Amino acid sequence: MTSNEISVGDALPTFSLALTSTMIVSGAVASRDFMPVHHDTSYAQAQGAPDMFMNILTTNGYIARFITDWAGPEAMVRRIAIRLGVPAVPGKTLRFNGQVTQTTDEGDERVIEVAVQAANDLGDHATGTVVVALPQ
Repeated sequence: MTSNEISVGDALPTFSLALTSTMIVSGAVASRDFMPVHHDTSYAQAQGAPDMFMNILTTNGYIARFITDWAGPEAMVRRIAIRLGVPAVPGKTLRFNGQVTQTTDEGDERVIEVAVQAANDLGDHATGTVVVALPQ
């Protein structure tokens, strides 16, 4: 697929991610987020969460992966703007979906805006937009 073949309305292939405690803790440690809700189930439950849950930086990383898996190795993520919803907890599968909402030509690049959603059976975990640039 080339950047010129991308059109408004195109749906991205769904990406499913089965979450484990190890993934959630690893993402928190890698981003230096030591808040107990990201590694301690008892603490998270005492705060009203169903279990420990993924931090926003890890969510952003998986959204970037979702976009670049679709757009390819030449893609440059310019902006990720998401809103968090329900927690992403171990034992649940996050399903990432996206749809192209805008394309613009800027010099030798095509700039593409994608509406994204990451959801599990609790509801929407993250919704928002990603802007990515591809060479023409």
